[in-house]
Parts: sequence; C-alpha cells; structure tokens
Amino acid sequence: MTRAAVFGAGSWGTTFAMILAKAGVETVLWGRRAELVEAIGERHENPDYLPGVVLPETLRATTDPERALHGADFVVLAVPSQTLRRNLTDWKPYLPPDAVLVSLMKGIELGTTKRMSEVICEVAEVPAERVAVVSGPNLVGEIVRGQPAATVVSCPDERTMERLQEACHVPPWFRPYTNPDVVGVELGGAVKNVIALAVGVAVGMGMGDNVTAMMMTRGLAEISRLGAALGADPHTFAGLAGMGDLIATCSSPLSRNRTFGEKLGRGMSLQEAIASTRQTAEGVKSCESVLELARKHDVEMPITEVVVAVVHDGMPPAEAGVLLMSRSPKPERYGV
Repeated sequence: MTRAAVFGAGSWGTTFAMILAKAGVETVLWGRRAELVEAIGERHENPDYLPGVVLPETLRATTDPERALHGADFVVLAVPSQTLRRNLTDWKPYLPPDAVLVSLMKGIELGTTKRMSEVICEVAEVPAERVAVVSGPNLVGEIVRGQPAATVVSCPDERTMERLQEACHVPPWFRPYTNPDVVGVELGGAVKNVIALAVGVAVGMGMGDNVTAMMMTRGLAEISRLGAALGADPHTFAGLAGMGDLIATCSSPLSRNRTFGEKLGRGMSLQEAIASTRQTAEGVKSCESVLELARKHDVEMPITEVVVAVVHDGMPPAEAGVLLMSRSPKPERYGV
C-alpha cells in the first residue's frame, strides 16, 4: 500500500491528508502540539482548524517526525513557507531515501527568493525529479464540506506526477490534473496571494467590481511577466494553477489573503490585522520576496509594489490606489 506522511496540521495540511486517506493511501499527519494530534487521532477531528469536520478513521497523527516518515512514499510539506528551511533541516535525517517530497506551500522564500521546490531540493539534497508541487483553486472551507474541486500536480518527472495524481484522486470529489511546468505552477500559487491582498484592500475600502476585475486581470499580467522571465510555460497561467487559483483567492471571503487585505483596507494596522488572523496569510511576507525576485529579473510589477508599500511601509491604501491609477497609460497586450 502507498504510504504518505503529511507535515503540517493546519487547515490545508489536514484537508490534504484527508484527501489522501480517502484515496486509499495509508496516511500519517504530523503536528507540533500533542493536544491537537490527540484530537485528530482519537476524536477524528481537528478542532483548531477544521472544527466539526469528521476526518477518516484511517488517518493517524503523531508529534514524532521519525515515526511519521517511516516507510513514506510521499512526504507532503504543508508548513508556512518561511519556516520550511528550518523545519526540513530538522526532519532531513529521517527522510526515506526514495520518497517523493511534495510541496503544498505557496510562497517565495525571503532573502533567497527561492521557490519552495528549490528550497526542498537544496535542504533535502534531492534532485528536482523527486520533488512535486500541488497547487490550484483549493479553498479548504468548500472541500471539507464535500464540494468538488480540482488541482494541479507538477513535477519534472512524468511517472512521479502520475503516481501523485493517482494518490490524491477521489472521484467525484477531488480531481488532480498534471502539468510538468513546476516554475509556472509555483509562481501562480505564490503571486496570486499578493494580488489577493490588493483585491482585499480595495474591497475593504468599499471599491466595486470594476476595481476587483482590474486588479485580477492586471495581476495576471504581472504573474505572466514574471513567469516569462523565469522560463515558465505561458499556458500554465491560463489554467487551474494560474487563473483558476487567482479567481478563487481574489473572489472568495474564504481566502485568507483577501480577508487580510480587507482588514487593511478598513483601516487596521499590519499588527492589528496579524493579531486578528488565526492562520498564515502567505502573501503578507511573500510580497517582499516576490518583489525582490521581480527586480532581480527586471520585471515591472506595480500592483506588487504598492502591496509591499501598504503592508510593510505604512502607505495609506488610498494613496496606493492613486499611484496605481496615475501611472502612464499603456496598450493592453500580453505580458505588458
């Protein structure tokens, strides 16, 4: 039987562990806190992140990374992106020699501007063919209610993609597609969080659907420009891991990043918004590393720039809006 270890007992880590278990994969979920792990193992519930959701009885949980990793075919990483390097360094001695490492994370590392798959390859000292990425419009609040969703599984190795696709396919509930464009899939997932912050700020300020549509479409142009500079397949951004994830994250009140942006748009300070948010909004930290990555490659990303200014430099949201709308007019062409 295929075996998986999922590291990270937050909402998405727990949900993906549930998907694997329902697909018939022997799954162990690792969490830091003993009381949460006990609730998952004994009551089949994650009361902190998915209260009221009944988890499969076959899903086991542990605080012991060595126990979780024993015999794992897939090692699924669902921790906050800025903690990945430190955590994976601790877990590295227990990694099975042939396991596929799977990233559920949507971020760019601060300081290095590396994508999560690059961090995994570097820290775990494994080739890119043993690292896979899962990304797409996967709002947990809908999936755990039994509503259907699709995602993208990406890896340079076709057989590995197909194995992971099979391991997380639960018809008619959860449908994974494959795409070998790891760069594009990861960038779509990471940068859409930044755009969702911008949309949330606009919504919090009382702006209407015209502004939301503008932010989303021009945000997609920013994602596409950065992707082109990094060698991604442009078609990826028209798919689930690009446009699909962008639409879901920018449109839904279930989105952490949009909700965080709304708080800023209503006048909360960064610290007030963080204090009122239980789960990680990846775009808050990744917006800085995304902007740094763009500048390294001489890519213009004006929405990302104003998000960084609002979130980290204290720029009033109204001033940021004026800056965006006062830029010199341009033709609308792909990648412009």
